[in-house]
Amino acid sequence: MKLKKFSLDELASNLGAKVYGDESIIISGLATLQSADRSQISFLANPVYEKYLAQTQAGAVIISDDVYSKVLKGLGSMSVLIHPNPYLAYAQLSHLWDNSPEPIEGPAFIHSNASIHESAVISAGAFIDSGAVVQSGVVIHEGVVIGANCVVGEDSIIGKNTRLHANVTLYHAITIGSDCLIHSGAVIGSDGFGFAPNKGAWDKIAQLGSVVIEDNVEIGANTAIDRGALDNTVIEEGVKLDNQIQIAHNVRIGKNTAMAACCAVAGSTVIGSNCVIGGASGIAGHLTIVDNVHITAMTMVIKSLTTAGVYSSGTGVQPNDKWRKSIARLRQLDKMAKRLAALEKLVKTSS
Repeated sequence: MKLKKFSLDELASNLGAKVYGDESIIISGLATLQSADRSQISFLANPVYEKYLAQTQAGAVIISDDVYSKVLKGLGSMSVLIHPNPYLAYAQLSHLWDNSPEPIEGPAFIHSNASIHESAVISAGAFIDSGAVVQSGVVIHEGVVIGANCVVGEDSIIGKNTRLHANVTLYHAITIGSDCLIHSGAVIGSDGFGFAPNKGAWDKIAQLGSVVIEDNVEIGANTAIDRGALDNTVIEEGVKLDNQIQIAHNVRIGKNTAMAACCAVAGSTVIGSNCVIGGASGIAGHLTIVDNVHITAMTMVIKSLTTAGVYSSGTGVQPNDKWRKSIARLRQLDKMAKRLAALEKLVKTSS
C-alpha cells in the first residue's frame, strides 16, 4: 500500500482549521500523543491527556483554541491545527489513511468457493468472498462486500456499498440499507424470545416480522438483532451499535443513536433519536425513551424516560471496604426513614 502524505497546510484546508507553525511539514499518519513521531499528527480532545503535550514527538497536534491559549507557552515550536472540535477533526482525518478495501468497479467478483443461488441478483461491483452462502431471492446492490463465510438468507436485500465482514449471518427476509458496516459474528434476524406458558411448559411463538436496517448503520462484532414477532425490528439511519449488544424483537432505535458494548434492550421498546447509551446498560421491555437521552454506563432502565437529559443508576466504584459499608447503610435506609418520620412526628406534636 502506498504511503499517503500531506502537508500540514493541506490537512488544515481539509478540516477548515487554522495552522500555527510550519505549514510545510509533511504528515504521513495519525497517532496518539504518547506514540506519535515527527511524521505523524495527533490530537487532544480529552483534558486527561493534556499532560502529554509537553513531551509528544508529534509533528503537529490538533487542539482547540481554548487549549491553545491555555498551554501556548508549553508548546514551544510545535506546529498545531486549531479546530473547535479536535475529536471530530481526528475522525475526519482518519479516513485519509484508512486502508480498508474499497468497493471494486466492473463486474461482480464471486469467489469460486462461494455458494450463490441461481435466483439471487448480484449487481456490478459486488464482491463475494470464499465460503459465503447467498440463498434464493437475495438482492445484492452495487459495491456490496460479502466477507468470507457469511450467510445471506432467502429474500434478503443489501443496499449499495454495504460491507459484511467475515462470518456475519443474515436470516431470511432481512433488509439492509446502503453504506452500512456489519462486523464479524453479528447475527441479524434470529428469533425473538417469544414463548407462551402452557401447563408448566413453553409453547414457542413463531416470529413473523423481520429486521429493517436503514442507511449508514454500523453494527459491532457478535451483536444480535432479533426479528419482530409481528411487526419489524427497526434500526434507523445513522445508528451505531458496538460489540456484543442484544436488540430484542420489535425494538425501534431512532436516527443517530449510539449504543456502547454489552447493552441489552428488551422487546418492543422504542428508543428515540440522538441518544447515547453507555456500556453494559439494560433497558426493560415495552418502554419509550425520548430523543436526546444520555444513559451512563451500567444503568438499568425500568421505566419510560419522557424527558431529555442524562440518566444514571447504580453506584460508582469505591475501595471494597468502603463499598461494603455503603451497601450496609443502603440496606438500613428503610428503617432509618421510618425512624426519621417518627422523630418528625414527635417534634411536630411537642412544639
